This record gives sequence, structure tokens and C-alpha cells, in this order.
Amino acid sequence: MKLFQKLKKANTLRIVFFGIATVAILALTLLNVYSLYELRNSSIESATDVKKLQIEEFANTIQYHFYESVWDIRKLDMNTVEEGWQNDQNLPKPFIDILQKVSDDSLYSSIHFIHKNEDGCVDPKLPVYKFDASQNKFIAINDMPNLVCDGFGISKSRARAIVDDYRFNTRTTFDSHRSITIALVDLTDNSVVGHLNLLIDKDYLLNDYIAGELEKSFGSAEESGVVVWLRDWIQDEILLSNDASYTYNRDVYPIDIRQRFSDSLDDWNIHATILESPTIAASDASFTRNLLVLGVAVFVLLGALMFIFINAQRERELAERQAGFLANITHELKTPLAVMQAAGENLSDGRVTEGERLKTYGDHIYNESVRLKRMIEKLLDAAKVDSGELSTEQAPHYLQELTAEFVEANRGYIEDQGFEFTYTHDKNLPLVMVDADHVETTLNNLVENAMKYSREKKEINIKVQKKGGNVAISVTDKGTGIPKSSLRYVFDKFYRVEDSLTAKTKGHGLGLSIVKNMVELNGGTIDVKSEYGKGSTFIVKFPTLMSSDSAKITADPAPKKVSIKKEKVGTDV
Repeated sequence: MKLFQKLKKANTLRIVFFGIATVAILALTLLNVYSLYELRNSSIESATDVKKLQIEEFANTIQYHFYESVWDIRKLDMNTVEEGWQNDQNLPKPFIDILQKVSDDSLYSSIHFIHKNEDGCVDPKLPVYKFDASQNKFIAINDMPNLVCDGFGISKSRARAIVDDYRFNTRTTFDSHRSITIALVDLTDNSVVGHLNLLIDKDYLLNDYIAGELEKSFGSAEESGVVVWLRDWIQDEILLSNDASYTYNRDVYPIDIRQRFSDSLDDWNIHATILESPTIAASDASFTRNLLVLGVAVFVLLGALMFIFINAQRERELAERQAGFLANITHELKTPLAVMQAAGENLSDGRVTEGERLKTYGDHIYNESVRLKRMIEKLLDAAKVDSGELSTEQAPHYLQELTAEFVEANRGYIEDQGFEFTYTHDKNLPLVMVDADHVETTLNNLVENAMKYSREKKEINIKVQKKGGNVAISVTDKGTGIPKSSLRYVFDKFYRVEDSLTAKTKGHGLGLSIVKNMVELNGGTIDVKSEYGKGSTFIVKFPTLMSSDSAKITADPAPKKVSIKKEKVGTDV
């Protein structure tokens, strides 16, 4: 009882620790997956940030070019500009030098100027001045392009709003991609001297400058891993792309980056889709590889843990079976010894003198000694199997003849126990290479089990037949049968089916284990078919040696004959 309690306690602890270990493995796995996922996202975000900075730098480069030619105007004294214009209707030489530089810039197609008191866009009688680069001066014109007047109008409106508190001498205003207008502010009295308008050459801006910068900054989508589109969002039109093979479609290519030009090109913005940069590709590959390695490691670890747990459970079950076996075999050994001892004492004391009683006591002693011998033989066979000392002396035999010998020797005893015992076999069966003693032991164990586990219907049938390349012996009974859940364990050592139908049946759980080992040692296989409550059939197969006709040449010319009785189907011995 104490042993069973210890085993039960150890099993409970084993289950608890197995659960804790499983939870720990799963928790660590989830933590590692989360860490890998976060690392991947961090790498992707970092790569995306790099692309964002690259696109932002590209936008700044485009925007800076608008100011590059006119930047030095900020260094001029606008009071001097006002005085120069009042004197000779022209701007001072430092200003003219800057405008000459602007004229050389292909970005701008023309330069116009209006003085604060002369706005030809408002009053057609007043002139508007256009810079003539060949003469280095402004020339009054009356035919003013509408784009120029639009730029002057926007600049004048913006300048009026800020001039009172403005602290810079220029105020630049963009009319989207059409022109830029610079308000010249005299900081001595916070007044606007005039407005300088620079018309933008859109064709050059798009097809030469921005297209060149796109190629230089990003190249093709395959090279950079990003598709960049310059989009006119007012007209819903794609103006440029670094890779024309990618059509702008938000459903197909979700926009990852949007970039506006801060104070220029108001109608245009930049859209970009990150395809797969080398960094992102490497991050994804690393993430997949790490997940695969982690998955394999977890699978192996859980598999090993499960294997250890299942083995421990099996060892526990085996220990319980061994404990039950020891208790059972001790009782089984004591029973025949007690009977033999009691009978021997009566005989030795001279209490029994009658011939009939002497025979009865002798039969008791003989039967119990045979029973004891069988138990000891089973124990010895089990010990040989465990130690690997079980050997075989194989020779060519007709399996039906070995079976017939067993039937002939045991028929009387079996029928005396109330069983209907039949034996049939096919004709012209081939030879098999087996150990005759092992076949006898196999049949003895199978028939003994059939007798043990038979209740109302006491029928045992042995049949020998050819099945494919094998000769098979089947032992069928109409006994209690075996539950489906126990079929896989019936050949395990010390295993016994414990249920209401078998509870009162004595046994040690060794017979079928010994049979299986002997059959396999002779190159055969054993299988069982059973229906619970209706009976079982054990099928033992041995591979054929040769056909029966050719076997007669080498087989024993005078095999032992067995008297047989012809029946309607097969032969009954």
C-alpha cells in the first residue's frame, strides 16, 4: 500500500512539474516571438525613416533651387533701391547683377517689376517693367502676362498683411508652380518699395530639373526599393515618377510616405511607396529564419519533454504492474506450495493408507507441481527475454504438424474443462523456419488465455492457413474479449485488462509478452482482433520457407504422423 501511495504522489508531482515546464516553454516562446516581431518592426521603421529623410531632403533640394539665384537680394538695402528707382527708373547695379544671375537660371523664363506707385496690372495706363538681360535694365511694357499679374496680386495682398511688423527686407510668395514674387521691404519706414516677379518655366522644372533630381536621388524602384510620384493634387494628376513601370494606384501600392513642399509648389506633393529595401528584405528574412529556428527548437524541446513525461508515465505504470505482479505471483506460488505441503504432511504422518485416497493425494501433488512448474517456466522465459538470453533453434517444419502435435497432447485436458475444441488447417501448406519448442509455448499460452477468459461459451478454435507469403496460426475463443483501449497494450509485460469481466481471473501479465518475443525471434508477427464481450482471435504469422512440393525433398522424410478425422471443412484432429 505504501508503494502505491508513493507512486501516486510521485505521479502527481510529475504532472505538476510537467505543466510548469510546458507553461514556461510556451511563455518564453511567446516572449521571443514578440521580441523578434518588435525587432523586425524596429528595423522596418528605421528603414522607413531613412526613406522619409531621403524624400524630405529631395523636397528641400527642389525648394532651395527657387531661392538659390535670388538669395543675395536679402543683403541689399531697400532704401537705396528706392532712391535708385526714383532717380533713373532702374535698380542699383548690385541688384542688376543678381538679376543677371537669375536670367542665367533656366528655371525662370522672365523677370518683371512694379514700383509701389506704378501698378500696370491695376491701371492699364501705368507701365509694368520687364528685365532685359542684354541691356541690363528694366524696360516698360504694356502687354502684361496674366500669370505675372496674378503673382503681383498675391504678393501685394500678403505684404499688406505683414509689412507693419515685418523684420526682413524681402517677403517671397509662391503662386504654386507658376511664379514667385518677392516683395521688397524698406525697413526704415516699413514700406514696400516694389514687387519682383519671376515666371517659372514649368517644362524645365518638371522634365529637366525635378526629373534629374529624382533619378539622382532614387534611381529605379528596383535599385532603391521605393516608388516616388510627384502628384498635382488639385488636378489629381501624376506629373513624374522615378519608375514609370509602376502605375499610381493606392489600392495596389498603399502610400507609405507623403511629403509637401513647405512654402512653394502648393499644388504639388510627393507620394512614395516602399516596396522592399535591402534592409527590410534582410529584416524579413532574418525574422522568418529566427522564427523557423525558434519553432524547431520549441518543437524539439516540447517533444523531448513530452517523450520524458510519457516514458515516466510508462515507467510508473510498469512499476505499478510490477508491484501488482509481485503481490499476485507471491500468492500464486504460495497456493500450490501450500496444497503440496498439506498433502505431503498427511502422507508422511501415515494418516492416509487407503489406495483411493493415496491416489487422490498423489494427483493433487502432481497437478500442483505441474502448475508450479508452468509458473516457474514463465518467469524463467520472462527473465531470458529481459536478459537477451532467449535463443532459438530453428529448423524447417510444417506448421500444421506442430500444431497437430500440440492439439493431440492437450485435447483431452481442454475438453475435460468443458470446452468445444476444434482444429482445422489448409492443405499443401509450405514449410516455415521455426523453433518447435517456441511454437508449442506460443500455442500453450494462447490456448491457456482462451480458457481463462471464457465464460458461458466455451469454444476454442485453432486454424492453420496460408496468408500471402506467410503461414498463419489463429486461435479464436468466444470469451470476454478485449476493450479497444487495451488492444495496444496487451503484449506489454505485466499488463492485464482490469474490468468487471476479468477481475476474478488470475494472471501475471507475462504470457502474451513472452509469446510476442518468441514469435518475433522466429521472424514472425502476432496480431489480435477482438470484440469486447464476444471473444478474441490471436493471429501468429511466420514467413514461408518454400512451397510444399519442393519442401518434401529436404524435409524429414518420415514426419510424425497424427491421426486425423475428416470433416466437411478442413481437418479436425
